Amino acid sequence: MKTSSLQCAAIARVLALCALCLLAFPVHAERIKDLASLAGVRNNQLIGYGVVVGLDGTGDQTSQAPFTTQSLINMLSNLGVTISSSSSLQLKNVASVMVTMELPPFSQPGQQVDVTVSSMANAKSLKGGTLLMTPLKGADGQVYAVAQGNLIVGGAGGQAGGSKTTINHLLAGRIPGGATVERSVMTLLGSTNSVVYELHEQDFGTVQRMVEAINSLQGSKIARALDGRRVEVQAPANTDERVAFLGMVENISITPLTGSARVIVNSRTGSVVMNQNVALQECAVAHGNLTVAVSTNPQVSQPNAFSNGQTAVTQNGQVDIKQDGGSLMRVKTGANLSEVVKALNSVGASPLDLVNILQAMKAAGALRAELEVI
Repeated sequence: MKTSSLQCAAIARVLALCALCLLAFPVHAERIKDLASLAGVRNNQLIGYGVVVGLDGTGDQTSQAPFTTQSLINMLSNLGVTISSSSSLQLKNVASVMVTMELPPFSQPGQQVDVTVSSMANAKSLKGGTLLMTPLKGADGQVYAVAQGNLIVGGAGGQAGGSKTTINHLLAGRIPGGATVERSVMTLLGSTNSVVYELHEQDFGTVQRMVEAINSLQGSKIARALDGRRVEVQAPANTDERVAFLGMVENISITPLTGSARVIVNSRTGSVVMNQNVALQECAVAHGNLTVAVSTNPQVSQPNAFSNGQTAVTQNGQVDIKQDGGSLMRVKTGANLSEVVKALNSVGASPLDLVNILQAMKAAGALRAELEVI
């Protein structure tokens, strides 16, 4: 009996330890690097104007895009080729484009970065084209990268006899590693004594948990909350030690508090996306379709023979208004919003009707969530 009691006590201790482990390591924990970013460590947008050549007759129409011809003349002039008149040029294989890219933080000269090339005139396709050397500038007007290379366009198209077919988009493409960084952007990892983490979404509870997790790992109060989004952390001044310290901090796992209830509605497509915190109160929803149909029937009045009359065409218009029977649906407390949306679609609610119904439910206090229409 004594041995059995010891075994039961040992099992109880093991179960208690497992419970503590489950509490200490929650299933839905996320790393700090997934929830926040370092202040000052950011991408920089670059843009440039360039020319794509080598198109198969799908370039800009020079009569409607004269700047394409002007750009090519200026480029050839820099290469030592002189053109007397631009009116004689009939270019079909050249297109003017805008080149954009994001310069990652800590980028150094010589690094290769992908670029996006988009047509800006009336070209039909950029497939098979080659981008000529294009300087890419930042917001300060300085050149930070130079782009050049062959475009990859993920589409296809063709036309004949007045018919045309297109698969995907033909007026934009990518050049993998098409830009070479020529100038680096100074990125500071905070001040001499501290760095600041910024949450992607404001939440006081998540900020507090982040501060507690960092302090408990280091055993001292090196982190403090500045507001509902920012956390200041004391970091070593030495560069090597600071990089190692930040690598350790960003891999700390915490459990963020659940965000506010939110419903996102796309009025153009009728898409409805919601999170798990959305709650509904009991309400009743009525929906009825009002249809207004306007039709016009032309009638021809033909005069009799030898009457010297003229044939006349008259328009007879008819307007019909039809209202379908409205259906009343009762929503119980705690009902799932997805079921409500499905029921509204089943009674014939269009995307616009769905947006109006959700707005009315929000105004009536039945929808306990933030409603955002995009």
